[in-house]
Amino acid sequence: MTLSAGMPVVADDLAEVHPPEGFSALFNGKDLSGWWGIGTEDPAKWMALSPEELAEKKAKSLLDIQKHWSVEDNELVNDGRGLYLSTEKHYGDFELLLEYKTVAKADSGIYLRGIPQVQIWDYTKEGGKWNIGADKGSGGLWNNPKTWPGKDPLVLADKPFGEWNSFRIIMAGDLVTIHLNGKLVVDHARLQNYFNKKGPLPEKGPIQLQTHGGEIRWRNVFLREIGPQESEKIQARKK
Repeated sequence: MTLSAGMPVVADDLAEVHPPEGFSALFNGKDLSGWWGIGTEDPAKWMALSPEELAEKKAKSLLDIQKHWSVEDNELVNDGRGLYLSTEKHYGDFELLLEYKTVAKADSGIYLRGIPQVQIWDYTKEGGKWNIGADKGSGGLWNNPKTWPGKDPLVLADKPFGEWNSFRIIMAGDLVTIHLNGKLVVDHARLQNYFNKKGPLPEKGPIQLQTHGGEIRWRNVFLREIGPQESEKIQARKK
């Protein structure tokens, strides 16, 4: 699909997206409605911009998004470069479902409330990152301190390149539980605020799809917002 600057990214095949009951589709399968572009940036800083400054930032980001993101057959496709997709809407506590497929030596992740990150990467020795934990697989809260639970996934759950992987991520307060391909990889672990390590997480923020180093595809990106009573019950759970 060929794009011109400022033109919407539209899928050639406008297939329908069907979220599970209780979930909403963050990606409609057709275009990038509801998304803009952010890098690894402290949400507290860009959220403090004036409405005019924020609108300008968003408009500028979309020029970059047009260069590196496209929609093909109900899939979000990134070429491994450029800004990360970020939801316009902000979320507090939620259950997030999504699928991804990537290639050798790619590196990616999912930012929760704008905070990095649920790690996605090449888990093979050939990927060259075993020295920083890639041998343990994807799904960990990689930016957490080394001593914190959740930094490394509990099990290696990645599928071989060329196959789709599925995440189920539950966030309540600052606690995160993650299943990758049906396997528990993070169990009720606290996510540190990467940008303010002694401060709390933002109460709300965007979902970001980070990409760099190689093509990655995303599909079936669904989210269910969790209310206060359910969130309190989840947070009270003991491992």
